[in-house]
Amino acid sequence: MTTIKGPAVFLAQFISDEAPFNTLENICEWAAGLGFKGIQMPTLDARFIDLQKAAESKTYADELKGKIASYGLEITELSTHLQGQLVAVHPAYDDLFDAFAPKEVHKNPKARTDWAVQQMKYAAKASQNLGLNAHATFSGSLLWQYFHPWPQRPAGLVEEGFAELAKRWTPILNEFDQCGVDVCYEIHPGEDLFDGETYEMFLAAVKNHPRACLLYDPSHFVLQQLDYIQYIDFYHERIKAFHVKDAEFNPTGKQGTFGGYQSWANRAGRYRSPGDGQVDFKTIFSKLAQYDFKGWAVMEWECCIKNQQDGAREGSEFIKKHIINVTDKAFDDFAASGSDSAFNKKILGLQD
Repeated sequence: MTTIKGPAVFLAQFISDEAPFNTLENICEWAAGLGFKGIQMPTLDARFIDLQKAAESKTYADELKGKIASYGLEITELSTHLQGQLVAVHPAYDDLFDAFAPKEVHKNPKARTDWAVQQMKYAAKASQNLGLNAHATFSGSLLWQYFHPWPQRPAGLVEEGFAELAKRWTPILNEFDQCGVDVCYEIHPGEDLFDGETYEMFLAAVKNHPRACLLYDPSHFVLQQLDYIQYIDFYHERIKAFHVKDAEFNPTGKQGTFGGYQSWANRAGRYRSPGDGQVDFKTIFSKLAQYDFKGWAVMEWECCIKNQQDGAREGSEFIKKHIINVTDKAFDDFAASGSDSAFNKKILGLQD
């Protein structure tokens, strides 16, 4: 077994134009000051990382690593959640998702997809140059608006959608494979990969590609009422990244899993700061340690109530308290009787 690394923090929800979240130096000093040991790095803001340059220049990647290390921090994974989303976009969402891409590809879905695919390939090489072995992203979605079958879905629609998703992702997965990096899909509402069944459908479509792995975030499963503990038993061999994000589900006579179009604060299912929700992190950390998870525990702050700085400070301590320093021996070693083949045979009555 391996002791989980951490605590780390996903920077996406903190980056802004205000100090200390406006430069790499400032945000590193802030994170280190809260006791974080790692940062998960979004890749669309050049103030923090130039993704193409990190892919094309090992010197730049080394300098970036060195700058971050000077604050006592490591990059845990790069994140291309927004670019991954754009690998597959249904036309119903074209206008909304254009905001994730450069202006020069707006109103041009094919150009936007080509840009996203290239971004993913840059991320593969950048991860390799930075010495990383896992990468966090989304799958995108061609089918999400059809998840509830009314009107009835045409026969073959889902299969066709996953075939197309696999067609788009297989070259990307191959690029990551050449770079020795796992693609960790965050299983998430709004993506075609939103639960175990859809992940397995995708896995079959990409022919069980060895790099098609998982980012485990239990908060999304609380909102779906999915057994997030058993999920680890099913998929632990593919879980290569981990978000520590809490959630709660409090259904009423007026709303349940769909949330009734309410704001986050008024939904039955809502995200909370670590420790403020219903997720059983004690069991999760035990399970991941049991299954020899070798990655980082990365806090993702999304809370509809608590201030983000309070959430970050408390989240760092929360992760520290939950990381299990795994044992290197069995608790009953003191009573061991040694190894003796002849003695064992005698006990079993196997001697001549």
